[in-house]
Amino acid sequence: MEIKDELDLARSKEYALLAALLTRSPDDLLLRRISAIEADQSPLGVAHANLAHAAHRSNEQTVAREFFALFSGLGEEALLPYASHYMSHTLYGRPLVQLRETLLSLNLAMAQNQNEPEDHASLVCEVMAAIASGRVSVDAGAERVFFHEHVSSWMIQFFDDLERTRSADFYAAVGKVGRTFIDIELKAFILTN
Repeated sequence: MEIKDELDLARSKEYALLAALLTRSPDDLLLRRISAIEADQSPLGVAHANLAHAAHRSNEQTVAREFFALFSGLGEEALLPYASHYMSHTLYGRPLVQLRETLLSLNLAMAQNQNEPEDHASLVCEVMAAIASGRVSVDAGAERVFFHEHVSSWMIQFFDDLERTRSADFYAAVGKVGRTFIDIELKAFILTN
């Protein structure tokens, strides 16, 4: 496994946090940990501060209801956190097939007990966390390609939609963190090209 620097480890933690929050609603322990996040005045720091404040004023039950309404419900503001939905306006579409091909080329397989297709935002964030941390070793440039093809191509829009959803409170703050972080990643990958 390649040893990563502090920046890559911080990136990995950011992706892991997003993955965790998009997989299931946080329990009270995670909400307390999030509410203790220390933030600076950078754009991502401001987004973190908003997330910490949202976690502080939330509890496990209210966030669970919000999570269900946003990602499991059939309401007007329910979101479909899938690349296929955002990129081809279908489910199980070509973006999912392309992602599966990419994962196969990276020798990655999803867990057998996984209920969501691989193009779910949480699973894509898990892959980026593993790549950024070095837990998954990839050839030079593969991380950039994966990011451009399977993350930036749709996730900024997804997180923007999440942030703007009127019924979201805690998850609006998650959307702001996600949108801000993916935008920073996009700019960094462009600068290092």
